[in-house]
Amino acid sequence: MNRIYIVDDDIAIVKALENIIEDNDLGHIIGFSTDALEALEDIQKLLPDIVLVDFLMPKLEGAELVKRISDINSDIKFVMISQVSSKDMIAKAYSGGIEFFINKPINLIEIEKVMENVSESISMKKKLKAIEKFFHNEHNNDNMEKNSSDDSEYIKCILSRIGIMGEKGSEEILDICIYLIESKSSIMDFKLKDICDIIFDNPLAAEQRMRRAINKGLSNVANLGLEDYLNETFTRYSNRMFSFQEVRREMNYIRGKSQNQGRISVRKFIDGLMIEKDLNK
Repeated sequence: MNRIYIVDDDIAIVKALENIIEDNDLGHIIGFSTDALEALEDIQKLLPDIVLVDFLMPKLEGAELVKRISDINSDIKFVMISQVSSKDMIAKAYSGGIEFFINKPINLIEIEKVMENVSESISMKKKLKAIEKFFHNEHNNDNMEKNSSDDSEYIKCILSRIGIMGEKGSEEILDICIYLIESKSSIMDFKLKDICDIIFDNPLAAEQRMRRAINKGLSNVANLGLEDYLNETFTRYSNRMFSFQEVRREMNYIRGKSQNQGRISVRKFIDGLMIEKDLNK
């Protein structure tokens, strides 16, 4: 399911989009902002698959926001939400990197159609990358065993950097990663319970150990951010393996500003590890 971020200065529009998208299983909302400059920072950290962005935003126009992000990351797909009818302005938005328009006032049918089209575009790009990767792997077949070992060591390195390599649960996390590498699959292809049933003799205990270890990692990363917001480990992993909003929640909990701790997702954490592993190649 695609990860979606919403940018609109009208909170009512944001909430309407959230409800439509989540109620109809059109994607997973990972964040939103009513401030374009704040969104610029969040999007670079969260790396959503799709950004829904209002054209007319204060501080930073939607088309300019799209251009800035597209210059940095061409994989993110942008959908413009607007009442604008000027052909010149629409052309400017398309040249900046948007994929589709959703006209205000928003309606379910148009949103479903647009999200379906964007999802197909993302799926096609992933398939093309998978084909390229397949032929690359075939060409380098002699190095597969070495690469698998290298991947495992790199994942251990990441777990060490966030301070959980020695925690109970880290071995189970590594076991799942190795299974995914060897089966050439994604954690998002499985429900957590199902993959635990495949790999572990006691899947419930394994899942509990992983959750405790990842919660420890969340706390460690949040503490790093409190000490130094530009800390390399914090900036690199706070959005990759955790929800950045949940890291903020954990930081507020540590500060004593909130009674609620940040929440973790085992699947997102493992997906983040696998992405980091691929980026290291």
